[in-house]
Amino acid sequence: MLKQILLITDGCSNVGISPVIAAAHAMEEGITVNVIGVVDHGELGQLGSQEIIEIARAGNGMSRIVSSRQLSQTVQMMTRKTVVGTIEKAVGKELRNILGDDQISQLPPDKRAEVVHVIDEMSENSTMRVALLVDTSASMKPKLAAVREALQDLLLSLRARAGRSEVAVFHFPGSVSGDVELEMDSPWTQDLANIHKMFYKINMRGTTPTGPALLQVVEYVAEKPSMDSSKDGILGDYVV
Repeated sequence: MLKQILLITDGCSNVGISPVIAAAHAMEEGITVNVIGVVDHGELGQLGSQEIIEIARAGNGMSRIVSSRQLSQTVQMMTRKTVVGTIEKAVGKELRNILGDDQISQLPPDKRAEVVHVIDEMSENSTMRVALLVDTSASMKPKLAAVREALQDLLLSLRARAGRSEVAVFHFPGSVSGDVELEMDSPWTQDLANIHKMFYKINMRGTTPTGPALLQVVEYVAEKPSMDSSKDGILGDYVV
């Protein structure tokens, strides 16, 4: 199963564990972390831009900084490229084990074409899970309509695949009451209901706990118990 987390944010984390550390933990669990920075009004800032790059690098993923109107296309591109890239690495590793590094470079064109065909088939038919982690801090509020549209388009794209595809959705910060860093909008599903109603309960606290939120999503995607199920968060109720 191919597992990836897609973080959508427009700012720099300011609470809790570093999101770079959380992304590194994801990579250890075999989960790719992609990051999209959304910029419409003003600049993301040097610190925010650098953090986005470092999170993706630690999570063995991609990073992009885009406007709201580019978000949907970018989400689909990252999801698709992550699948293909993961399979290419797996196939390449297997070929090196069988043939050795020298022999791979000397494969004739027809054999290389066969390898490409295998990668395409595996990309199309593999089981995939994508967890979207959405920053819903105050500055993201004008951009959430674009996030909902991107999510709808992603689902349509995933349904076109032959393999099983599932999406889970989370947002952070969590509830205004208490110390909840993350809330789940949907557990794993192939058909999100009420996408147009998502992210309306926006937390206006001004905190951006990207690291703690990402770490909890990693635990969910890795199918491990929530790190702190005693909190008022809801991850513990949904872990497979």
